[in-house]
Amino acid sequence: MSIDAHLATLEKKHGELEAELRTVQARPSVQDEMIVDIKRRKLRLKDEIKRLKADTQH
Repeated sequence: MSIDAHLATLEKKHGELEAELRTVQARPSVQDEMIVDIKRRKLRLKDEIKRLKADTQH
């Protein structure tokens, strides 16, 4: 898989997690652990996206 394709996949997953987070936060009986888990996964993806983009610029 090329770096561009990998980046596109990561960005898509990040967007999906954002949508999942909005859905979960809209529920009245949401468990905080679930929100924290989604945010943590989003952050990992965002960090990996930044790292890959920085690697491709060098």
